[in-house]
Amino acid sequence: MTSSRATLLQVAERAGVSLASTSRALHGTGASKAMVERVQAAAAELGYSPDAIGRSLRMKKTFQIAFAVDDIGNPVYVEMMRAIHEVLAPHGYRVVVMTTGDTATSTAALVSSLNSGFVDGMIVAPLRTDDRLIREIRQAPVPVVVLGRTLSDHGVSSVSTDSAGGIGAAVRHLCSIGRRRIGFLNGPLDTTPGESRQRGFDAAIAADGCTAERTEIEIAGNFTVAAGLAAARRLLARMPGRAERLDAVVAANDLLAIGAIRAVRELGLAVPEDVAVTGMDDTEIGQVFQPSLTSVSLGAAERGRAAAQLMLQLADDPDLQTQQVTVGPTLVVRESTVSAGAERGGR
Repeated sequence: MTSSRATLLQVAERAGVSLASTSRALHGTGASKAMVERVQAAAAELGYSPDAIGRSLRMKKTFQIAFAVDDIGNPVYVEMMRAIHEVLAPHGYRVVVMTTGDTATSTAALVSSLNSGFVDGMIVAPLRTDDRLIREIRQAPVPVVVLGRTLSDHGVSSVSTDSAGGIGAAVRHLCSIGRRRIGFLNGPLDTTPGESRQRGFDAAIAADGCTAERTEIEIAGNFTVAAGLAAARRLLARMPGRAERLDAVVAANDLLAIGAIRAVRELGLAVPEDVAVTGMDDTEIGQVFQPSLTSVSLGAAERGRAAAQLMLQLADDPDLQTQQVTVGPTLVVRESTVSAGAERGGR
């Protein structure tokens, strides 16, 4: 008979294994895949629900890991969250999603709150970083892994990507398909992504072999579709004449790129025939958008998995040597730069 009040002992008896093996299987530690499946099936039949509070008190752990980002609506963070959950869940951890705010001060305050003991660790993707934030991370009573900026020199484990190189790949692609008047639509320059992507664009334009005849730069207020639309309108308004207008826009992320495509269409122009557009992050929304978006993948899921694996290592050994993982960029060519029916490259 199924009961929500079933005990661990009843689950062990139903599965035909020892109590200790049942506990290990349900907590994802030290059990084979076959054992886990067998015990989970028995637990489901009995309606067993673990006593999470009791377990936490016994082990002095919350079995919760915070994932803190500035904008929980950004699809790149959603992809990271899925990957983090997939790594942590088999080990008995829940993922608690939190917002940092868009300043280093607000992020530092959130990290400081870790002293209250509400989670066993934090994976944080700060938009901006300063000395106080780094200090709070280093002094945190639980492990903290940073997504974004490389902080290994400060004794902080982190997972980063080469977004500057990714922007360079987008610029080279546009030059290779004959685009000569290229605009760059970036986010705030005092942010980690804004600074690195601006550096990548400047380096690509200055590199030998770059065929751009004209470049224009516009800074959006943030990395959202609405901010991209407003900034792209300003960018395109500078060159109203057909002869001098831009024939390509490099956007610092997919949301800005979608805003740019709308701005192009408002002028009665076509993408990519009149203006080619590239994004960055290779999000699902960019993949299904019309036209599908040429974008630079920064390996969001891979970075999320790497951060979660680092967190597990630090949870087992808080004195573990600082770790640094870097995920490389990959340009994915789609319809926003190459017309449908034309030959397109892939990953």
